[in-house]
Amino acid sequence: MLIAVTGGTGFLGAHTVAALLRRGHRVRLLARDASGVDESTVDVVAGDVTDPAAARRLVAGADALLHAAGVYTFDSRRRDELWRANVRGTEVVLGAARRAGTGRIVHVSTVGALYPTTAPSIGAAAPVGESREPYLASKAAAERIARQHRATGAPVVLTYPPALLGPHDPRLGDQNARLRDLLRGRTPIWPGGGLPIGDVRDSAELHARLLGGEARGAAFFGPGRFLTTREYLATVRAATGRALPAVFLPPRALYPVGRFADRVQRVWPWALPVQYGAIHVCATAVPVAAGAPTGDVPARPVLETVRDAVAWLHATGRVTARQAGAATRPGLSTPDSRPSALTGPGPGAAQTEEVLS
Repeated sequence: MLIAVTGGTGFLGAHTVAALLRRGHRVRLLARDASGVDESTVDVVAGDVTDPAAARRLVAGADALLHAAGVYTFDSRRRDELWRANVRGTEVVLGAARRAGTGRIVHVSTVGALYPTTAPSIGAAAPVGESREPYLASKAAAERIARQHRATGAPVVLTYPPALLGPHDPRLGDQNARLRDLLRGRTPIWPGGGLPIGDVRDSAELHARLLGGEARGAAFFGPGRFLTTREYLATVRAATGRALPAVFLPPRALYPVGRFADRVQRVWPWALPVQYGAIHVCATAVPVAAGAPTGDVPARPVLETVRDAVAWLHATGRVTARQAGAATRPGLSTPDSRPSALTGPGPGAAQTEEVLS
Protein backbone atom coordinates (compact mmCIF):
# COMPACT_ATOMS: atom_id res chain seq x y z
CA MET A 1 0.00 0.00 0.00
CA LEU A 2 1.02 3.60 -0.59
CA ILE A 3 0.32 5.62 2.55
CA ALA A 4 0.46 9.41 2.58
CA VAL A 5 1.55 11.00 5.85
CA THR A 6 1.49 14.50 7.27
CA GLY A 7 3.46 15.14 10.44
CA GLY A 8 5.83 12.31 9.57
CA THR A 9 8.86 14.20 10.88
CA GLY A 10 7.26 14.68 14.30
CA PHE A 11 7.24 12.41 17.34
CA LEU A 12 4.19 10.21 16.73
CA GLY A 13 4.46 10.57 12.95
CA ALA A 14 8.07 9.37 12.81
CA HIS A 15 7.35 6.32 14.95
CA THR A 16 4.28 5.53 12.83
CA VAL A 17 6.27 5.82 9.60
CA ALA A 18 8.82 3.38 11.03
CA ALA A 19 6.02 0.94 11.91
CA LEU A 20 4.56 1.24 8.40
CA LEU A 21 7.93 0.61 6.75
CA ARG A 22 8.47 -2.47 8.90
CA ARG A 23 5.21 -3.81 7.49
CA GLY A 24 6.42 -3.27 3.93
CA HIS A 25 4.20 -0.31 3.04
CA ARG A 26 5.37 2.53 0.82
CA VAL A 27 5.26 5.95 2.50
CA ARG A 28 4.98 9.42 1.02
CA LEU A 29 5.65 12.32 3.40
CA LEU A 30 4.59 15.94 3.19
CA ALA A 31 7.53 17.92 4.58
CA ARG A 32 8.55 21.55 4.67
CA ASP A 33 12.12 20.56 5.48
CA ALA A 34 13.37 17.14 4.40
CA SER A 35 16.87 17.60 5.81
CA GLY A 36 16.24 15.03 8.55
CA VAL A 37 14.53 12.49 6.30
CA ASP A 38 16.18 9.45 4.71
CA GLU A 39 14.74 9.79 1.20
CA SER A 40 15.93 6.30 0.30
CA THR A 41 13.14 4.89 2.48
CA VAL A 42 10.26 7.31 1.80
CA ASP A 43 9.05 9.66 -0.92
CA VAL A 44 8.87 13.35 -0.02
CA VAL A 45 6.48 16.03 -1.23
CA ALA A 46 7.70 19.55 -0.44
CA GLY A 47 5.19 21.83 1.25
CA ASP A 48 3.05 22.14 4.35
CA VAL A 49 -0.50 21.30 5.34
CA THR A 50 -1.91 24.73 4.54
CA ASP A 51 -0.82 24.48 0.87
CA PRO A 52 -3.67 22.99 -1.21
CA ALA A 53 -1.39 22.16 -4.15
CA ALA A 54 1.05 20.29 -1.92
CA ALA A 55 -1.84 18.43 -0.28
CA ARG A 56 -3.10 17.33 -3.69
CA ARG A 57 0.35 16.02 -4.63
CA LEU A 58 0.59 14.18 -1.33
CA VAL A 59 -2.65 12.21 -1.66
CA ALA A 60 -2.58 11.58 -5.42
CA GLY A 61 -2.81 7.82 -5.90
CA ALA A 62 -2.47 7.07 -2.18
CA ASP A 63 -4.38 4.16 -0.67
CA ALA A 64 -4.56 5.73 2.78
CA LEU A 65 -3.69 8.93 4.62
CA LEU A 66 -2.40 9.61 8.12
CA HIS A 67 -3.01 13.23 9.08
CA ALA A 68 -0.77 13.63 12.12
CA ALA A 69 0.53 17.16 11.49
CA GLY A 70 -0.17 20.00 13.86
CA VAL A 71 1.21 22.30 16.51
CA TYR A 72 1.19 21.00 20.08
CA THR A 73 2.03 23.76 22.49
CA PHE A 74 0.55 25.75 25.36
CA ASP A 75 2.84 28.69 24.54
CA SER A 76 0.62 31.78 24.67
CA ARG A 77 2.64 33.48 21.91
CA ARG A 78 1.59 30.96 19.26
CA ARG A 79 -2.20 31.24 19.03
CA ASP A 80 -2.18 32.13 15.34
CA GLU A 81 0.08 29.16 14.52
CA LEU A 82 -2.26 26.82 16.36
CA TRP A 83 -5.25 27.87 14.33
CA ARG A 84 -3.35 27.90 11.05
CA ALA A 85 -1.82 24.44 11.43
CA ASN A 86 -4.41 22.56 13.44
CA VAL A 87 -7.60 23.94 11.90
CA ARG A 88 -6.74 25.26 8.46
CA GLY A 89 -4.33 22.38 7.90
CA THR A 90 -7.05 19.85 8.68
CA GLU A 91 -9.46 21.57 6.30
CA VAL A 92 -6.92 21.48 3.47
CA VAL A 93 -5.55 17.95 3.93
CA LEU A 94 -8.81 16.12 4.65
CA GLY A 95 -10.52 18.00 1.82
CA ALA A 96 -7.78 16.99 -0.61
CA ALA A 97 -7.94 13.35 0.48
CA ARG A 98 -11.69 13.23 0.09
CA ARG A 99 -11.60 14.76 -3.38
CA ALA A 100 -8.88 12.28 -4.37
CA GLY A 101 -10.97 9.34 -3.19
CA THR A 102 -8.41 8.17 -0.63
CA GLY A 103 -9.68 4.87 0.73
CA ARG A 104 -8.82 5.29 4.41
CA ILE A 105 -8.21 8.57 6.24
CA VAL A 106 -6.85 8.50 9.79
CA HIS A 107 -7.11 11.85 11.54
CA VAL A 108 -4.99 12.16 14.67
CA SER A 109 -6.93 14.10 17.26
CA THR A 110 -6.14 14.06 21.00
CA VAL A 111 -7.93 13.15 24.20
CA GLY A 112 -7.77 16.88 24.94
CA ALA A 113 -10.24 17.58 22.13
CA LEU A 114 -12.88 15.93 24.36
CA TYR A 115 -12.11 18.09 27.42
CA PRO A 116 -13.71 19.45 29.49
CA THR A 117 -16.52 17.02 30.16
CA THR A 118 -19.03 16.44 32.92
CA ALA A 119 -18.77 12.66 32.39
CA PRO A 120 -16.51 10.53 34.60
CA SER A 121 -14.72 9.14 31.54
CA ILE A 122 -14.45 9.61 27.77
CA GLY A 123 -15.18 7.13 25.02
CA ALA A 124 -15.78 6.91 21.29
CA ALA A 125 -19.20 8.60 21.62
CA ALA A 126 -17.96 11.52 23.72
CA PRO A 127 -18.91 14.98 22.43
CA VAL A 128 -16.29 17.47 21.31
CA GLY A 129 -15.04 19.67 24.13
CA GLU A 130 -15.72 23.38 24.46
CA SER A 131 -12.48 24.57 26.04
CA ARG A 132 -11.34 28.15 25.42
CA GLU A 133 -7.68 27.25 26.02
CA PRO A 134 -6.04 27.93 22.62
CA TYR A 135 -4.45 24.53 21.98
CA LEU A 136 -7.47 22.51 23.10
CA ALA A 137 -9.81 24.84 21.22
CA SER A 138 -7.82 24.40 18.00
CA LYS A 139 -7.85 20.61 18.31
CA ALA A 140 -11.58 20.63 19.06
CA ALA A 141 -12.18 22.71 15.92
CA ALA A 142 -10.11 20.24 13.86
CA GLU A 143 -12.08 17.40 15.43
CA ARG A 144 -15.35 18.95 14.27
CA ILE A 145 -14.01 19.18 10.70
CA ALA A 146 -13.02 15.50 10.75
CA ARG A 147 -16.35 14.44 12.24
CA GLN A 148 -18.23 16.40 9.59
CA HIS A 149 -16.34 14.59 6.83
CA ARG A 150 -17.12 11.27 8.48
CA ALA A 151 -20.79 12.16 8.93
CA THR A 152 -21.12 12.89 5.21
CA GLY A 153 -19.63 9.62 4.08
CA ALA A 154 -15.86 10.04 4.02
CA PRO A 155 -13.82 7.04 5.34
CA VAL A 156 -12.43 9.01 8.28
CA VAL A 157 -11.15 7.24 11.38
CA LEU A 158 -10.46 9.34 14.47
CA THR A 159 -7.69 8.53 16.93
CA TYR A 160 -7.19 10.04 20.35
CA PRO A 161 -3.60 9.67 21.61
CA PRO A 162 -2.93 10.34 25.28
CA ALA A 163 -0.04 12.50 26.43
CA LEU A 164 2.87 10.70 24.77
CA LEU A 165 6.30 9.90 26.16
CA GLY A 166 9.11 7.74 24.84
CA PRO A 167 12.47 7.81 23.09
CA HIS A 168 13.48 9.39 19.78
CA ASP A 169 11.49 12.61 19.73
CA PRO A 170 12.76 14.53 16.67
CA ARG A 171 11.68 17.94 17.95
CA LEU A 172 11.50 17.39 21.72
CA GLY A 173 7.78 17.93 22.01
CA ASP A 174 5.75 19.07 24.98
CA GLN A 175 5.65 15.95 27.15
CA ASN A 176 9.29 14.94 26.82
CA ALA A 177 10.28 18.58 27.39
CA ARG A 178 8.24 18.60 30.62
CA LEU A 179 9.96 15.40 31.72
CA ARG A 180 13.33 17.01 31.00
CA ASP A 181 12.35 20.09 33.03
CA LEU A 182 11.25 17.86 35.92
CA LEU A 183 14.60 16.08 35.91
CA ARG A 184 16.39 19.42 35.83
CA GLY A 185 14.49 20.61 38.92
CA ARG A 186 12.51 23.32 37.12
CA THR A 187 9.04 22.15 38.24
CA PRO A 188 8.91 21.82 42.04
CA ILE A 189 5.21 22.83 42.17
CA TRP A 190 2.61 20.59 40.56
CA PRO A 191 -1.13 20.84 40.05
CA GLY A 192 -3.32 18.05 41.36
CA GLY A 193 -5.55 16.18 38.96
CA GLY A 194 -4.07 13.93 36.32
CA LEU A 195 -3.93 12.94 32.65
CA PRO A 196 -3.79 9.86 30.40
CA ILE A 197 -0.19 8.87 29.68
CA GLY A 198 0.93 6.56 26.88
CA ASP A 199 3.97 5.35 24.99
CA VAL A 200 4.50 6.81 21.52
CA ARG A 201 5.45 3.36 20.20
CA ASP A 202 2.07 1.94 21.22
CA SER A 203 0.10 4.70 19.49
CA ALA A 204 2.32 4.27 16.41
CA GLU A 205 1.46 0.57 16.37
CA LEU A 206 -2.25 1.44 16.56
CA HIS A 207 -1.93 3.77 13.58
CA ALA A 208 -0.01 1.20 11.56
CA ARG A 209 -2.76 -1.36 12.19
CA LEU A 210 -5.48 1.10 11.18
CA LEU A 211 -3.74 2.24 8.01
CA GLY A 212 -2.97 -1.33 6.96
CA GLY A 213 -6.55 -2.45 7.51
CA GLU A 214 -5.70 -4.74 10.43
CA ALA A 215 -8.17 -2.90 12.69
CA ARG A 216 -11.46 -1.37 11.65
CA GLY A 217 -13.78 1.08 13.34
CA ALA A 218 -14.69 4.76 13.51
CA ALA A 219 -12.70 5.92 16.54
CA PHE A 220 -9.81 4.58 18.63
CA PHE A 221 -7.91 5.64 21.72
CA GLY A 222 -4.15 5.42 21.93
CA PRO A 223 -3.09 2.79 24.50
CA GLY A 224 -2.26 4.27 27.87
CA ARG A 225 -3.23 4.68 31.50
CA PHE A 226 -4.69 7.54 33.49
CA LEU A 227 -2.28 8.72 36.15
CA THR A 228 -2.77 11.36 38.78
CA THR A 229 0.06 13.86 38.80
CA ARG A 230 1.22 12.31 42.07
CA GLU A 231 1.33 8.88 40.40
CA TYR A 232 3.21 10.27 37.44
CA LEU A 233 5.85 11.87 39.66
CA ALA A 234 6.10 8.63 41.67
CA THR A 235 6.78 6.77 38.41
CA VAL A 236 9.58 9.18 37.48
CA ARG A 237 11.05 8.74 40.96
CA ALA A 238 10.95 4.96 40.53
CA ALA A 239 12.57 5.19 37.10
CA THR A 240 15.42 7.43 38.26
CA GLY A 241 15.83 6.53 41.93
CA ARG A 242 15.74 10.24 42.73
CA ALA A 243 13.74 12.01 45.45
CA LEU A 244 12.46 14.83 43.18
CA PRO A 245 10.74 16.80 45.96
CA ALA A 246 7.54 18.54 44.90
CA VAL A 247 4.54 20.37 46.30
CA PHE A 248 1.06 19.59 44.97
CA LEU A 249 -1.67 22.23 44.92
CA PRO A 250 -5.26 22.17 43.66
CA PRO A 251 -5.03 22.92 39.91
CA ARG A 252 -7.60 25.70 39.97
CA ALA A 253 -5.63 27.41 42.72
CA LEU A 254 -2.75 27.55 40.23
CA TYR A 255 -4.82 29.07 37.42
CA PRO A 256 -3.76 32.66 38.32
CA VAL A 257 -0.12 31.55 38.32
CA GLY A 258 -0.52 29.98 34.89
CA ARG A 259 -2.25 33.03 33.43
CA PHE A 260 0.44 35.32 34.85
CA ALA A 261 3.16 33.08 33.38
CA ASP A 262 1.43 33.23 29.99
CA ARG A 263 1.48 37.04 30.08
CA VAL A 264 5.16 37.05 31.03
CA GLN A 265 5.91 34.53 28.26
CA ARG A 266 4.71 37.01 25.62
CA VAL A 267 7.74 39.20 26.35
CA TRP A 268 10.17 36.65 27.83
CA PRO A 269 12.33 35.05 25.09
CA TRP A 270 12.89 31.65 26.77
CA ALA A 271 10.23 29.01 27.33
CA LEU A 272 8.79 29.02 30.86
CA PRO A 273 8.03 25.68 32.55
CA VAL A 274 4.66 26.99 33.84
CA GLN A 275 1.74 27.34 31.43
CA TYR A 276 -1.96 27.84 32.03
CA GLY A 277 -2.89 25.26 29.39
CA ALA A 278 -0.96 22.45 31.06
CA ILE A 279 -2.55 23.24 34.43
CA HIS A 280 -5.98 23.37 32.78
CA VAL A 281 -5.50 19.91 31.25
CA CYS A 282 -4.65 18.41 34.64
CA ALA A 283 -7.76 20.05 36.09
CA THR A 284 -10.14 18.81 33.39
CA ALA A 285 -8.74 15.43 32.27
CA VAL A 286 -10.68 12.25 32.98
CA PRO A 287 -9.83 8.60 32.26
CA VAL A 288 -10.64 6.82 29.02
CA ALA A 289 -13.62 4.54 29.54
CA ALA A 290 -12.96 0.87 30.17
CA GLY A 291 -13.40 -1.07 26.96
CA ALA A 292 -12.80 1.91 24.67
CA PRO A 293 -11.29 0.65 21.38
CA THR A 294 -7.49 0.61 21.17
CA GLY A 295 -7.05 -1.67 18.17
CA ASP A 296 -6.09 -4.49 20.55
CA VAL A 297 -2.71 -2.83 21.14
CA PRO A 298 -1.68 -3.38 24.76
CA ALA A 299 -0.29 -0.45 26.70
CA ARG A 300 3.24 -1.16 27.86
CA PRO A 301 4.04 -0.38 31.52
CA VAL A 302 4.36 3.34 32.20
CA LEU A 303 7.56 2.71 34.18
CA GLU A 304 9.15 1.19 31.06
CA THR A 305 8.08 4.18 28.98
CA VAL A 306 9.47 6.69 31.46
CA ARG A 307 12.74 4.78 31.82
CA ASP A 308 13.21 4.68 28.07
CA ALA A 309 12.38 8.36 27.71
CA VAL A 310 14.80 9.37 30.48
CA ALA A 311 17.55 7.14 29.07
CA TRP A 312 17.05 8.75 25.65
CA LEU A 313 17.12 12.26 27.13
CA HIS A 314 20.46 11.38 28.73
CA ALA A 315 21.85 9.71 25.60
CA THR A 316 21.11 12.85 23.56
CA GLY A 317 22.68 15.21 26.09
CA ARG A 318 19.46 16.81 27.29
CA VAL A 319 19.93 15.69 30.91
CA THR A 320 23.03 14.73 32.84
CA ALA A 321 23.79 11.29 34.26
CA ARG A 322 22.97 12.61 37.73
CA GLN A 323 19.62 13.94 36.52
CA ALA A 324 18.78 10.66 34.74
CA GLY A 325 19.75 8.62 37.79
CA ALA A 326 19.02 4.89 37.71
CA ALA A 327 17.41 5.07 34.26
CA THR A 328 20.89 4.88 32.73
CA ARG A 329 21.93 1.69 34.54
CA PRO A 330 22.60 -1.47 32.50
CA GLY A 331 19.87 -4.08 32.58
CA LEU A 332 16.94 -1.74 32.22
CA SER A 333 14.81 -1.73 29.09
CA THR A 334 16.66 -0.27 26.13
CA PRO A 335 15.06 2.40 23.91
CA ASP A 336 14.05 1.20 20.46
CA SER A 337 16.32 2.15 17.59
CA ARG A 338 15.76 5.50 15.93
CA PRO A 339 12.77 5.54 13.53
CA SER A 340 14.33 4.45 10.25
CA ALA A 341 12.91 7.19 8.02
CA LEU A 342 14.69 9.89 10.01
CA THR A 343 18.31 10.75 10.44
CA GLY A 344 17.11 13.00 13.26
CA PRO A 345 18.81 15.74 15.27
CA GLY A 346 21.87 15.00 17.31
CA PRO A 347 22.47 15.57 21.01
CA GLY A 348 21.53 18.99 22.28
CA ALA A 349 19.10 19.77 19.46
CA ALA A 350 16.94 22.79 20.09
CA GLN A 351 13.40 22.35 21.38
CA THR A 352 10.51 22.95 19.05
CA GLU A 353 7.03 21.48 19.07
CA GLU A 354 5.49 22.30 15.70
CA VAL A 355 5.05 19.71 12.96
CA LEU A 356 3.34 21.52 10.10
CA SER A 357 4.47 19.08 7.43
